[in-house]
Amino acid sequence: MTNASPDQIRRRMRSARRALDAGELVARSQHLAARVADHQMFLRARRIACYLAVNGEMDPAPLLNHALAMGREVYLPVLVPYRHNRLWFAPYDHDTRLTPNRFGILEPQVSVRRLINPRVLDLVLMPLVAFDAQCNRLGMGGGYYDRTFGFLRHRRHWKKPRLLGVAYDFQRVPRLAQQSWDVPLDAIATDTALYMRTAPAT
Repeated sequence: MTNASPDQIRRRMRSARRALDAGELVARSQHLAARVADHQMFLRARRIACYLAVNGEMDPAPLLNHALAMGREVYLPVLVPYRHNRLWFAPYDHDTRLTPNRFGILEPQVSVRRLINPRVLDLVLMPLVAFDAQCNRLGMGGGYYDRTFGFLRHRRHWKKPRLLGVAYDFQRVPRLAQQSWDVPLDAIATDTALYMRTAPAT
């Protein structure tokens, strides 16, 4: 297990992300897309949630565009304050109008009636700050994804949606401490590898 605190890991990884130049960002995102696009987890999904990269995050845009070209339904996360700081998801395509939320992250500008419950998604591509080979994830610290998908911790058989972390391979650390509220991912895709969770977290 790494001896660094979560905040220390966050600072180190965010600094490493910011050090990447534009060409590296594009090349690495394309490598990631090539690794995921032919995987059954992606091919079998009809409703796919994605995110728009900020602050040097691994950019899933090539995968997002590929999903749209395949005729999949694509969604982006939306902050809904009256839902106890959980995420709901709004439909997205290339014509969707976007507006910044309170963190400055762009979200689809759609009516509340068009938002969908995360339980109906098939696959969720999730950003992260760091991860380990057991598919544990360290996020930004807000807990939005853990609160939103906490219901998965109580399911023994029917696991939907599948959760796929998206990152650069240099964001991997030896081991992350797990908290009771953490929701482990099904897999993590990077620019050089695909890590699958082979056993339930304990």
